[in-house]
Amino acid sequence: MTENIDPRPHYRTALAWIRALADGTPVDRLTAPTPCSDWDVHDLLGHLVATVDRARVIGEGGDPRAMPWIVTGVADDAWSDALSTAEDRMAAVWTDDSRLDALVTVPWGQVPGRAAVWGYLSEALVHGWDLAVATRQRPEADPGTAEAVLAQMQRVLPAEPRGGPIPFAAPVSPRPGAGPTERLANWCGHARPGA
Repeated sequence: MTENIDPRPHYRTALAWIRALADGTPVDRLTAPTPCSDWDVHDLLGHLVATVDRARVIGEGGDPRAMPWIVTGVADDAWSDALSTAEDRMAAVWTDDSRLDALVTVPWGQVPGRAAVWGYLSEALVHGWDLAVATRQRPEADPGTAEAVLAQMQRVLPAEPRGGPIPFAAPVSPRPGAGPTERLANWCGHARPGA
């Protein structure tokens, strides 16, 4: 069970992986499609920065719904820097351990801060996987982090119902040999193109 595990170190590990993916994304792949059919690689990078900003606003006691879905205005070669800046600002807000047990506002209601961090950690890994697949990079994050998040999401996100107010597609059957990051993405309804 993960309800008493501190998700913050896992979140930092996931964001380090995403920064490395951003560094490894060639400019000519920014318009490539991603497993998120509404977004190309450029939009996905902007969304990843936005999710870290949302995690900061939540930790500050604000309403993340007032934040953009996609950060814009970042130079094509500056995504890693934008992620790093957003992460530093977010991490500073969550240094106080008491924030993990305080109620915070998230798009799906009010939850303890710990649950909010788990949610945004999951989003980071799933969209990091999307980014890795779209840019032909290694699609597996730190296995311990991915396994912990997969266990958490399987506990809090049931396989049914999905869609409507639950903004996840139906789970996808993992391909043989899929690692924990891919299995997490599959649980959250993401699949490789053509799968």
